[in-house]
Amino acid sequence: MAASTVKLIAGLGNTGDKYRGSRHNCGCDLLFALAYKYGISLNEEKRFKGLVGRGLIEGCEVRLAFPTTLMNLSGACVAPLCAFYRIDPSEVLVLHDEMDLPPGSLRLKFGGGLAGHNGLKSIAQNFGGRQDFYRLRIGIGKPADRDVINFVLGRPAPRERSLIEEAQTHAMAGIAMLLKQGPEHALSFINSFKPSAFSEV
Repeated sequence: MAASTVKLIAGLGNTGDKYRGSRHNCGCDLLFALAYKYGISLNEEKRFKGLVGRGLIEGCEVRLAFPTTLMNLSGACVAPLCAFYRIDPSEVLVLHDEMDLPPGSLRLKFGGGLAGHNGLKSIAQNFGGRQDFYRLRIGIGKPADRDVINFVLGRPAPRERSLIEEAQTHAMAGIAMLLKQGPEHALSFINSFKPSAFSEV
């Protein structure tokens, strides 16, 4: 299968010190790690309501974006950016946290439901209802109680953090594979991943 046509990678999260390192920021944490690894500068673009950069990942040109809106308004950054650079929704990869997966699990998918994720909902709404974009889901697990808001905005325990960081490293390799080799190889590589300490959680 040919390489994918992904032209924009968006990492979701919230801005501000109180959100740094939170479960809900797993998506933007991965984006920042990608930017650091490949030397891509992210600069504030007020017209796009986010931090935006352009560079090469394993020789493939791509734009990176972190919406500096609240998570629930992520589409206000992603959709205008796509419109300006003529990027189709199907050429977008969104990195985000996922409660329906255990900590450190990864799933790459194209299209489908939004699983109640407000950041994804905002993007789909701003795409005129289209949901045909890639998502890389980073597992954070579910709260023991039903306090979802405090759970996602809280910071993972050290053992959970270790699993998530291990997944992040694997995800970066998977994203490079998606860009260079296409979705078939990347799906297999990413979706079969289990962190080394998976059985301990």
